[in-house]
Amino acid sequence: MPSIVFLGAGSVVFTRQLLTDLLRYPDLPALDIALHDIDATRLDVAYRTALSVARQVGRDVSVRASRDRRECLAGADFVVNMIQVGGIDATRVDLEVPARHGLRQTIGDTTGVGGVFRALRTFPVLTGVARDIQQLCPDAWILNYTNPMAMNVWWMSEVAPRIKVVGLCHSVYWTVHGLCALVGVPLEGTHYRAGGVNHQAWLTQWSRDGRDLYPLLRERIAADPELKRRVRVEIFRRVGFYPTETSEHSSEYVGWFLRSDAQIAQYRLHPLEYVGISERNVREFDRARRLLDAGEDLPLHAETDAAEYAPQIIHSISTGTPRDLHVNVPNAGLIDNLPQRAVVEVPASVDADGVHPQRFGDVPPAGAALNRSYLSVAELTVEAARAGDPLLIRQAVLADANASSTLTPQQIWELCDELTAAHARYLPVALGGTGEDIR
Repeated sequence: MPSIVFLGAGSVVFTRQLLTDLLRYPDLPALDIALHDIDATRLDVAYRTALSVARQVGRDVSVRASRDRRECLAGADFVVNMIQVGGIDATRVDLEVPARHGLRQTIGDTTGVGGVFRALRTFPVLTGVARDIQQLCPDAWILNYTNPMAMNVWWMSEVAPRIKVVGLCHSVYWTVHGLCALVGVPLEGTHYRAGGVNHQAWLTQWSRDGRDLYPLLRERIAADPELKRRVRVEIFRRVGFYPTETSEHSSEYVGWFLRSDAQIAQYRLHPLEYVGISERNVREFDRARRLLDAGEDLPLHAETDAAEYAPQIIHSISTGTPRDLHVNVPNAGLIDNLPQRAVVEVPASVDADGVHPQRFGDVPPAGAALNRSYLSVAELTVEAARAGDPLLIRQAVLADANASSTLTPQQIWELCDELTAAHARYLPVALGGTGEDIR
């Protein structure tokens, strides 16, 4: 009986989606599902969500829930990590404090100042998770969804290099899905490959029946001036290959878009957008709890919308079904023109023996230049936590293109001081925190 642990299971909408995809595989053996969260209320809703999904899908499944992480991890085969340290309150801090200093972000969970501080408060928890896994389930596959993806997977590879961790993100799939819809070509039957870093990989191959689909995209863009007001289209026009995350995300990974009101209007951006998204997620949690309290079934997404990689990987390893997808792993000869050991996003195959990242070679030179800037922020953040050096935190933000296009070095130092104080309970003492809420 494969044992699957969900860390941060209180993210009940995502837990519902993953469980629905997983339990819809009719050829999977009986599963043991362990749910962990530090919030008792959220954990209870997650537990009842799992039972609701299993009942609706018609699967017999063992479900248990515990606030004791080690109890859940003992003997696990797969560990799905989706924790969010600090929750919505920390997210508001990551976005609203920089905005008061004049630095605008849209999402703030991948790189830049929001990504840096999200990583710094997540690393201590990941260190504990990695320690527990090494002791309790050393052969488990760790399937990480928690952002900032590149920084978190990089950190785990440093503190526990022998564990099997891969970062999972659906951005490559949904990018191709959206582009196919845009040019009027069915997704089924297309061939695609992307490489780079999470949320900023480059779609270097996209074809159907041997026909390159990029010319169709260029024709579609040329025929519609409004498409040129999309961030991703502008990046595509300048770099030559389409980036693999939404315009909202992509806008804050470079210094081109959020630096002025005119650019924000031109590209139809909404700074602090993730605050609203987070608030909607809270409302969806409350709605799920009300439905469960009333004894009603939770709505499940359509089978055609199943795109998450964790259920696919669990299914492939458990049944031997081969499939291809994209993963985030340390660069060990996978991409030649990006730093080795840095976490990169590449195609991978999956089978009964596990996940097998594929050598990609070079990413496009202009794309690699942007990726290296992104990875410099990640590297400095990882080193700041490893060395306990607060100066490196500030230098990480200084290296970020969006921050340095907007703020002076002195303003960046002052912003980092304020964010350190705001997140002190989650940060180790060496980085200026109190460490009181490190688990």
